[in-house]
Order: sequence, then structure tokens, then C-alpha cells
Amino acid sequence: MTGRVQRIPRGPRSALGSALCAAATCASLFALTGLIVRGSWLVATWLLVLVVAAVVIGVRAVTRSWWAPTLAGTLVAAGIVLVRYGAPPGRLQVLPDADSFDRTLATAREGVAVINASLVPMLGVRPTELLVAVGAVAVFLVADLLAIGLGAPALSGLAFAALWTPAIILGFPASGWSIAWTSLFYLLLLALSAAPPTAHSDRGRRTGVAVLCSVSLIVATLVAGPAVAAFPGWATMRMPTFGTGPVGPMSLSDDLDLRESLGTRSGQIVLRYSVTPVEGAPQEDTATDPSASPSASSAPAVSANDVGPLRAFTLTTFDGATWDRSDSLDLTTWDPATLLSSDPEIRGTSPDADRGSLADVQVEVANLRERRLPVSTFPRTVAVTGGWEYDPARDEVVGRRGTFDGMTYAMQVEVPSLTKDDLADAEVGDPDDGGASLEVPQTSRTDDVAALAREITADATTPYEQAMALQTFFRATTNFTYDTRVAPSRSDDAVWDFMQSTRGYCVQFATSMAIMARTLDIPARVGVGFLPGESDRNGSYVVSGQRSHAWPELFFEDYGWVRFEPTPAVQTSAPPTWADPFTGVSAPDSRPDEMIPAPAPGVTSSAAPGGQSTSTGTQDEEQAWLPVAITVAIVLAVASLGLALVRRRSLLRGDLTPERAWLRARRRLGARGVTWTDADSPRTVVASVHEQLRQAAGAPLTGASAEALESLARTVERERYARVQPEVDPAVLAGWVDEVMSGVETLLSDRSRRGAVPSAPRDGT
Repeated sequence: MTGRVQRIPRGPRSALGSALCAAATCASLFALTGLIVRGSWLVATWLLVLVVAAVVIGVRAVTRSWWAPTLAGTLVAAGIVLVRYGAPPGRLQVLPDADSFDRTLATAREGVAVINASLVPMLGVRPTELLVAVGAVAVFLVADLLAIGLGAPALSGLAFAALWTPAIILGFPASGWSIAWTSLFYLLLLALSAAPPTAHSDRGRRTGVAVLCSVSLIVATLVAGPAVAAFPGWATMRMPTFGTGPVGPMSLSDDLDLRESLGTRSGQIVLRYSVTPVEGAPQEDTATDPSASPSASSAPAVSANDVGPLRAFTLTTFDGATWDRSDSLDLTTWDPATLLSSDPEIRGTSPDADRGSLADVQVEVANLRERRLPVSTFPRTVAVTGGWEYDPARDEVVGRRGTFDGMTYAMQVEVPSLTKDDLADAEVGDPDDGGASLEVPQTSRTDDVAALAREITADATTPYEQAMALQTFFRATTNFTYDTRVAPSRSDDAVWDFMQSTRGYCVQFATSMAIMARTLDIPARVGVGFLPGESDRNGSYVVSGQRSHAWPELFFEDYGWVRFEPTPAVQTSAPPTWADPFTGVSAPDSRPDEMIPAPAPGVTSSAAPGGQSTSTGTQDEEQAWLPVAITVAIVLAVASLGLALVRRRSLLRGDLTPERAWLRARRRLGARGVTWTDADSPRTVVASVHEQLRQAAGAPLTGASAEALESLARTVERERYARVQPEVDPAVLAGWVDEVMSGVETLLSDRSRRGAVPSAPRDGT
């Protein structure tokens, strides 16, 4: 035995070892599918790992260095990450620029915040994908370095285990197949490192035994595992745990900064509720109401969409970049049988079916921890137990402790029959808030924002028409793109920056419309809460964290705060009936696509005020991969050119073993007519080469060439039969081969110049 580390030999076996490391890493990623909803993040991470693995294999083929392949893989991975996750929003970038690192770092910080704020299973959006991709590449590079570079394949299992640690700690294990595949690739890696490199005669048998043993061990574990676990003695044993269940409940942030990019909210359920029309209340007749939707006749008279979004709180104070929420509250108790409303004329009265449709709403809280109770934007009664009070100025129900899992409360909502005609001639009202909802932050671009608002509403003659002109301007896909990534700020006015970048999410759209409305002397504020939930086919509606949203509310005389929806339809679907310019239009072709975009196929975008949202859709994902594909193509082209330039001098030179040098010499000599069989021993080959050259060229090898042939033969003989393996520098082996060929070429060339003389056959007959 020697103290030298037994590394996996270079060449095809080395490439196979790196491929097994990449396969084990990809299989280990399935351990995260219990924590992150399967999606594009998994494929993106696989592709990144495979590209890096290809680079590592290519570099190792031309160098003997143990660290160079790892360094090359790290540099390529860093370049791809900077291009994909550090590109400026809305711009195609093939190579990283000076700000790519800062943008990537900001996305990584956003991913950490997303993980801390999300529940399991969370959505695998861009910031989360970045963290997973970087972690997976790091696992592969460490595993490959240990197994191939340093010759310690057993330790590579520690790297693979890193991807399983989060699921084990949080108590969300992956499927058995994931464990099986990871184990199989790991065991094959161990078998590859243990197999001798020179067993030509029984290589197939040894390989078959290694594969069969690996598969048998995995199958035995999967079959015997449940049986062993069921044995009575195991029932008293417990593995150590460090926490189980979700990372934490969700809460809406009231610190809305327009300069921050949006991450993602969890797919966990935050609310469940049911909507039931109140018996005896008048129902809308869709047959005589031309403004009703075509499907209204087959739907309940009052649904979740009629009740509208559930608003948690409102924001009024804006400094040009951030909404600021004052802690001063004017709280009071209320009668659960009377209405809560921002309109003092309705507040404290009983629900009246003559003012609109009545609906009972029963709400059950799930994974939501919020001090403000999500309630309808319309007047409503609220019956809830606990320390809850009402703030009339903000129309908020505020609690001392907040919501909790399993909490229930009930509302009777008075859905007004508000239409476009009602608001058409409405005057601007006074919300009696001391002018707070009319304050416009003074920035270097305040006048520009006001001028743009006047330009957009130049043809409007009433406040309602002005509001509709602003909403249509923002919802037009020719003007803006819904995107959770925010371009770097260029001024002290976030609204103006949004106008220039034309890309943003619900907070940007809602804020910009609200501030522009204020420049037109229309009181405006921003509401924050949840869009209507999705039906669970059991008569109830389910609201997930993905449905969190922000919208503007404008104040009109006699109608109070009225909601509008400037965020494009990819996030919000259609605006409210009174704010939909196409309400009552029966011909679908009359609605311009560029004004009211339809949701793109496969888009599941949602916004979460306060910093989180889902992916921006399939189109953005494809655009994001385009520069990455171009970058990878450039890297591979340059790498291929470099390999082609150095191939003649360095291919296999750094990975030469005595056997490979012997094989190289045999092939080169065979091309010159000097051959031997596998049955010939190295000593026999030396004598045979001399004899063949004597017959073909008239003289055997002499001098340095003869010594090189004998040295190579002795080294091969020692590698095959000696207990201690020879350690010969690859450059020396390559030199012996070149020296032998130089001598052979010289003999044959001299013989050719003197004239060809027929040689006798080797057997002398």
C-alpha cells in the first residue's frame, strides 16, 4: 500500500465521474420539491449544473491540475448567473456589466427575504431560483473536486447531503425515488473509483458486478427499510429534529417602497370564505340589465367578485418613493349589527337592501398574521371576537393581537349598485382628512408628473373621465409592462422613474395613478389587501398569499372612496364594473387588445404589496433565458477554439498513464507497419519491434530511442504486475513515446532514401 491518494484516472473514466457527480446533484434537487412548488426553477438549475459539468469535464481533459477545472466551472457559473439574474429589467444583456453583481446581490437578498416570509411549499420564483441554482452549482463543484480532483469520492456524499438538509430540518422529506436515484449515482461513483484501471480481461465483469451491487443495495434499502422501521424496538427511537412545519405565517407589509423589486408571496392559503346572498334581498336581473356580464345569468347573484377585494388597510402619506403609515389611530368600538363605512351618513346604520345587494360573508383565517382585519371595501357589518376596534378615518378594523390560524369572523356586505352613469357627473368630494389625500410630494420631477397627468386627461371633462383616462393609460400594454423587477432609480421621484422604465407591479401602478389623480385635485389613496379568491367547487373561495394586491381609491361626492384598477389584466383581470369602459359591450372584438390585455397562457403572476410576487410569466422567462443561451454559446465557442489550439500539444499529455502511453505508442507504430498482439508481453514487444525494424529498415532502434522503448516497456510491466504502482511524470511518458517514434521515423526515412528492398516475412518462411 502507498500513502498516495487513489484518484479516479483521467480520460473517459474521469469524465464519467464528473457526470455522476452532476447526476447525483440533479437528483438531490428533488429533495427541495417538498419545500418549493415544482416549476421552471428545477429545469433552470439542472441546465446550469449540466453546463458547468460540461466545462469541468472539458478543462480536465487538457490539464493535470486538480484545481483548474473547479476554477473554470466557478467562473463560467458566475458569468451565467450574472447574465441571467443581474440583467437590467427590460433590456437584453449578453455579457455582465459593472452593475450586474449589485443587481444579482440585490436579487439574492430578496430571495432570502422571500424565504423568511413564505410558507411551505413556496413558489420557485426568480429570487428563490437564484439561491437554489447557486447552491446546486456549489454542491456539484465541491463534490467533483472531492471525488475527481482530490481523489476522495466518499466525502462527496457530504456535498450531496447539503441539498437534503433544509428538507430534513423542516420536516418535508422528498419521495423515495429521489433518494434512490441520488444513492445510485453516489454508489456508482464509489464503484468507479474502486475499480482497477488495467483489468482489461475482466473489465465487463467487474463493471457489471459494481452496477449490480449498487442497484441491489438501493433496492434492499427501499424494501427492507419499512419492515425494519415497523419493528417494535424502533417505535421508541426518534431522530433529532430542529423544527417542523412552515417557516412562518404571512403578513402584509405597510412599508411600500417603489424602488424595491418584488419577490414572491407564498402559495399557502391565507383566507377561506363563503358568500351567500341574503334571503329576501332584491337580485339583479341580468336579462334586463345590458351591462351585466353574459355569464351572470348562470352565476349566483352575489359572488366573490361582487364582494370585491378584501382590504386590510389604506395608505395616504407618500414622500415620493415610500408610503408612510402614521401610528396615530382614532379607534372606537362598534355595534356588530350596524355598518362600518368611511361614509359617515351610512356608518352606524343597518344594512339596507334598497341601497344594493346584501351578502353574508363567512371568513376563516389560515396562514395570515395581520393586525388589520381583511374586510370588503364596501359598507359592511363585522362580527368578530377578541380585542378589535374600528378606525373610521381609514376604514380599518384593527386588533390588539391580530389574526391567527383558525380564527373566524362574519360580515354582511352591502354591495352598491354603482355604475358608470352614476359616476359620470359626480363631483370631487371632501374626505375630511385635512387634505392628506391631496398632498403631492415635492420632488425634482413633480411638475413633469403633473404635466403628464394633464396631457393624459386633456380630453376629459369630469373627474370620473379623468380617472378613467388615467386607468386606461396604465392598463394599455403598449404603454406599460407588468414586471416584478424594478429598474434602478434615476431621480428622487419614483413615479417619474416608473414612467420612464414603463415596467412595474401593482404598487407602481396604484401609486402612479393615485399621485397623478392628486395633481388633478382628486383625493386619492392606496388600498392594500387581497384580490377575490378562487372557487374550490364547494361553494367557498380560497385566497392564497399570491393574491395580495394594491389598488388606488378616489373620493367622489355622494359615493365616497371608489376603487379603480390600473394594474394590467395579467395581474387583476377585469376592473370593477363602474371602472370598466367596455361594460355592456357584447362584441368581444371591439375591445382593443393593446388597451385591456388578456392574461397570457401559463401566467400565474400575482403581486404582494410590501415586496413579494410571483413570476412575471412565460414570455419574460423566455426573454430571460435568451441572453443566457447566447452567453453559453459564446463561452462554448471560445472554449472549443482554445481546446482546438492546444489539442495537438496537450491532449491527453496531462493525463497519461503508462498503459495509455503504451497504447499511444502501439497506435503510432501500427500506422508505420510495426504491430504486435495483446498476447505479447512488454518484453516480447521490445524484441519484436527491433526485429520488425531490422527487416523493414535494415537496422534496429539504437541509442535514446531504444532506451525510451525499454523504459516504457519496464514501466508498463511494473504497472501491470508490481504491488507498488510506478509514479512517472506524464511528460516523461509522452517524451518516451515521442523519442521512440522519432527513432522509427528516422530509420524508415533513411531506408526510403536508399531505396526500398523487399523484406523477408517475420516468420522467416
